[in-house]
Amino acid sequence: MTDKKSLTKINLYDKLNAAFVSLITPEMSELNKARKQNVYSKKATLEKPYEIPLKFIDIDGVKIRMARSIINTQQKETIILLSAFPHSIVAYSPIWEELKKEYNLYAYDLPWFGASETKSEYMSFRFQGEFLHSFLNHFEIKNVHIVAPDVGMPSALSYIINHDHKVKSLLIGDGPAALPIVESSIIKKMVHSSFWRFMFLVAGSGALVESAKNLCNVKYVPNKYELSDYKKSYSGKVANCMKWFKKYPKALKEINKNLQNIDIPTKIFWWDHEWILPIENVFTLEAKMPNSEVEVFENCGHFVYQDDYHRFTKMIQSWVEKHA
Repeated sequence: MTDKKSLTKINLYDKLNAAFVSLITPEMSELNKARKQNVYSKKATLEKPYEIPLKFIDIDGVKIRMARSIINTQQKETIILLSAFPHSIVAYSPIWEELKKEYNLYAYDLPWFGASETKSEYMSFRFQGEFLHSFLNHFEIKNVHIVAPDVGMPSALSYIINHDHKVKSLLIGDGPAALPIVESSIIKKMVHSSFWRFMFLVAGSGALVESAKNLCNVKYVPNKYELSDYKKSYSGKVANCMKWFKKYPKALKEINKNLQNIDIPTKIFWWDHEWILPIENVFTLEAKMPNSEVEVFENCGHFVYQDDYHRFTKMIQSWVEKHA
């Protein structure tokens, strides 16, 4: 994970395309104000990511990249982390480093996300929920706490809605679930415009990763190893990524109509400098989930698990202990 010889760099082409995305994103002015307040710099927050035991595994014919750290399956709580977009589970290294001391941990790049295998049939909330079911069965994981930001969120909710399960609690945030939904300018482009989906395809994975950094971090500065992993992970996959966004409106309706039936203790986390799915969405979601509570992270961007990873870790710890 930290081998300098295998690094893939964000190049000038990537940066130019990402700069163009920033220019056509009206929310950038607010993001830049937040960065200025945080004295945001070009220096990486961590020189290199903490080591995560990454490996590839085939489950029911689907090849994924995952990690696990087991302390004691009988006496320690178990947590599973689902990847966000366009990140991979490498982005969880700061929280992994702390959580592994107290809990049994699993994490995986969702099929077609991160370094996992991509196929057209993986491009749906429903498939991702079905795969989570397969993953839990494969490792015989029960009584689990699921942490699912971003695209992981509808995957976890789809699993809960469509399967008998033994999930103790959910921690979800900043993903699509409840209607009516408030969308940022960038989400509107990816979901509702075939022209812009094509433009993201042409720009490629490096521009996608660099744009995400510009739009979604206001404190944390990714290091070269993280950026390399994200760019390599999404190389050749952007076309399929855009199919997921194209299917998003129909899939969202299915999740929305079942939210009131989810009675698992649910922590909904959001952040004030959120310009992917603005903070108004958190209150719509909370109102529809009968056993939920909200935690808002101040002065953070979309990738809150990086921007405030110390507090994010503490939130998970306190929530898991409360619902052990």
